[in-house]
Amino acid sequence: MTETMQFSIGADASCSDGICGEVSRVVVDPVAKAVTHLVVEPKHRKGLGRLVPLDLVEIVNGEIQVRCSNAEFDQLDLAEETDFLPGGYGYGAYGTGQVLYRPYYSLGMMGMGNAAQPVTHDTIPLGEVAVRRGEHVHATDGEIGKVQGIVIDPRDRRVTHVVLQEGHLWGRKEVAIPISAVIAVKDGIRLNISKDNVQDLPPVDFDHQAD
Repeated sequence: MTETMQFSIGADASCSDGICGEVSRVVVDPVAKAVTHLVVEPKHRKGLGRLVPLDLVEIVNGEIQVRCSNAEFDQLDLAEETDFLPGGYGYGAYGTGQVLYRPYYSLGMMGMGNAAQPVTHDTIPLGEVAVRRGEHVHATDGEIGKVQGIVIDPRDRRVTHVVLQEGHLWGRKEVAIPISAVIAVKDGIRLNISKDNVQDLPPVDFDHQAD
């Protein structure tokens, strides 16, 4: 029997000295189909999510634990960055992309043209993808639901199942789709099986899944 680890996107994560945030994304290597990081975002502090390497993560009594203090958590790499791109005119000799400024000031109010526009992007490792809660899951004959979380085998970090949110096509509490049915994890989850095939999937015991 092999234990598995389920990461529910939106679940709380705790450091050694208290809650550090909630899991906002799971970062996956799409070639190996393995989880490399969790993105944990402090509550009420958008944009300060950290890339937590899976080496620092464990499940204790069903809860996500990060093996570091909150101070150490704050030193982990940021999961996203925001640039402030200028508008299209009013900057004299400076071209687009050459002027950046803090969001507290509007150059438009100073008679200098359009205000900067914030552009936020993930800073996950090159070639990897972030799976978010609520991403659409598509069977060969149409959408079947949205992502709730990811289940992995902790021995090699490979994803074993993708879990659908409640309120999916059949209304069952949980539907777990084996990773063998997943053909793409970019711009949603895409499967090589039909809606009927998903409906016929057996229930899965995540705590004690057989080899």
